[in-house]
Amino acid sequence: MNRGPRVTRPEDTVVANQSKKKLKVLLRLGKYMAHFKWGYLAAVALSVCSNLLSLIGPKLSGEAIDAIGTQPGQANFEKIALYCTMMLGAYLLSSIMAYTLQVVMINLSRGIVKKMREDIFAKLMRMKVGYFDVNQTGDIISRISYDIDTINATLSTDLVQIASSLVTVIGSLVMMISISPTLCLVFAVTVPMSILVSTKMANKFRPLFRARSGKLGELNGYAEECLSGQKTVRAYSAEPAMIERFAGKNKSAADAYFKTDYYGTMVGPTVNFINNISLALVSVFGSLLYLGGGISIGDVSSFVLYSRKFSGPINESANIINELQSAAAAAERVFRLLDETEESPDDEDAVVFTKSRTDPGTFVTGRVDLTDINFGYTPEKQIIHDLTMNVKPGMTAAIVGPTGAGKTTIINLLMRFYDPDSGDIKLEGKDIAHANRKSVRQSYTMVLQDTWLFSGTIADNIAYGSPRDVTRAEIEKAAKAAGIHSFIMGLPKGYDTILTDEGVNISKGQKQLLTIARAMISDAPVLILDEATSNVDSMTEMRIQHAMNELMEGRTSFVIAHRLSTVRSADVIFVLRDGRVIEHGSHDELMAQKGFYHSLHNAQFVS
Repeated sequence: MNRGPRVTRPEDTVVANQSKKKLKVLLRLGKYMAHFKWGYLAAVALSVCSNLLSLIGPKLSGEAIDAIGTQPGQANFEKIALYCTMMLGAYLLSSIMAYTLQVVMINLSRGIVKKMREDIFAKLMRMKVGYFDVNQTGDIISRISYDIDTINATLSTDLVQIASSLVTVIGSLVMMISISPTLCLVFAVTVPMSILVSTKMANKFRPLFRARSGKLGELNGYAEECLSGQKTVRAYSAEPAMIERFAGKNKSAADAYFKTDYYGTMVGPTVNFINNISLALVSVFGSLLYLGGGISIGDVSSFVLYSRKFSGPINESANIINELQSAAAAAERVFRLLDETEESPDDEDAVVFTKSRTDPGTFVTGRVDLTDINFGYTPEKQIIHDLTMNVKPGMTAAIVGPTGAGKTTIINLLMRFYDPDSGDIKLEGKDIAHANRKSVRQSYTMVLQDTWLFSGTIADNIAYGSPRDVTRAEIEKAAKAAGIHSFIMGLPKGYDTILTDEGVNISKGQKQLLTIARAMISDAPVLILDEATSNVDSMTEMRIQHAMNELMEGRTSFVIAHRLSTVRSADVIFVLRDGRVIEHGSHDELMAQKGFYHSLHNAQFVS
């Protein structure tokens, strides 16, 4: 299949105006959070109450210390017991609220992440087919799994920590000012230093988090490709080369992680050093004020406790900043996917094709016309040149030609997976460029060279894609026509046997037969068979061909084949070479012309 070049996007590129970009990402996350605004309001209330209760503790501790006194025999045990009981109650209630807050936030983050994953998957289902041709599957999966999990961790824990830290810092500052405004002057120097250092470092290290997410996506993409192609890798004994390449990509990912964690962890110790200095200065100046009679020993103790609460969130802010940057990088990758170009919407007056004469719309008999088609997956390289085909209802049209001639590309254009650069493709005389895509695609049923079966029963796989409920009798009839019924009945549970990647040992040819049975059960008026019998033996091919001749009676069929034995009975054979139709006609007519088709035929059948 002709596809565009596979590329990996440079996630580690430093983009200008990062502040605006980061703000945009946060605002988009905020839109998701807005769906759960009442839950977040409850979380804020719980956070405020929990932290206010915890802030009462140091004040009560100071009162208890003052109740002890500085001289022997001065202790007031009733007051001490009262303050200690009140302090215990405040801390207990604070802990209960903190636990409740965590439960609420976990549920909120689960809801947000669930919605984000649903949005991403729905977006992928609306994406142009070309997107999957140029992006690694592993990288896409990495965005759905790793990046979303990174965002989840931030939403469930970091946001709680930020809210708690904000309340703690403001509350502690208020309490310290009420105890001793003079001692608070210490923080007028150390806090700006902490903020300046953490901000500078965060701005410097932000690109590293973006690069880390990108390198992990590349690693996942490469691993997915290698695992899906294990038989080919082993057949060519290419394990050492694949391991070496994986080691290179793994080293790049590990280095990106190391650089991110190495430089990211520098913030914490630096900020912690500054805050330890502030605590030391508080202790020294507090002792001097006590000796001068300006403050009680209990107030000194309370102030030290509040100062620890005040500086604690600042210490933790370094770790929070790292996690927020990681989440922002992950969210950026997720939103970049959500911003990808989708298939253009159908016209408001789009033509709707139907498979029943009684339904409103254009009834499909199977007339297909391609006129002066030009197309390339990239502007630099044209695949199809001035191609014209006219297929009448009920005809079997074969498309043959050497590899790379553009045979499968024509199928992509018929199904509107891609639109031609110029020219018209018409179904029943209606230009499909102005038709409802769903109705266009439901007018066809396809059997591709690459088989696709999902995890489920054999019966479900055969019935997949049918627009109506299919009976077991119809499923069995299709399986018999495809020559796979006997094999299915020999399985442990027959048609109810579950197909999984590690389950039933089913050959590639048998998988192809199942997809052929799936096509047979469809009532689409046009069939597309893209090398449909390439994975079966000659005897099975003959049985399938006989069954298909009956199935295709009255339907338009497009048959792509390299083996010319499968297309001899076709009504018309289009011979492609370098994206152009160079010959067309029946088998006998083309053989009589002794042109390119004659050469292809002799190359296969004349030794």
